[in-house]
Amino acid sequence: MTKEKKKTATVKEMEEEEEEEVKVKVKVKVEEEVKEEVKVEEKKAGISPDMESVIHVIENMTVLQLSQLVKAIEDKFGVTASAAIPVAATQPGGGAVAAEEKTEWTVVLAAIGDKKIQVIKEVRAITNLGLKEAKTLVEEAPKTVMEGITKEEAEKVKSKLESVGATVELK
Repeated sequence: MTKEKKKTATVKEMEEEEEEEVKVKVKVKVEEEVKEEVKVEEKKAGISPDMESVIHVIENMTVLQLSQLVKAIEDKFGVTASAAIPVAATQPGGGAVAAEEKTEWTVVLAAIGDKKIQVIKEVRAITNLGLKEAKTLVEEAPKTVMEGITKEEAEKVKSKLESVGATVELK
């Protein structure tokens, strides 16, 4: 080989070595970045990749879609999405009192009073019972008129029955 060919071969080898060193440095740099990303992911409260993808999907939903999702979950699993309410609070006397507000009310006809016919009519209007069933319900007081209703509905039923002379209790 001539000197010039040797120099060219040596220069090519040096360039190849430099390229190889650059590749190794880039590879090391990429591996370090991947390790950093893994550490960041692990710091996200131990969220699994599946949960991360669910969160990503939820992030991109509209309010209407979120509302429909909540409703579907409630229906599917028989649960309700409501704010957490403390179960009990301590009184100064040391006893515990339930702090949870009642959500379902029962209206009980305690006594019919003097206007039996008006009470029967009102019970029929409230419960959609027939005349015979409403009469039997009124005559068997104390008797449950409605149950599992909201406080507002229970208050309305109570006021209607009390307006015709009946005595009503809410439980």
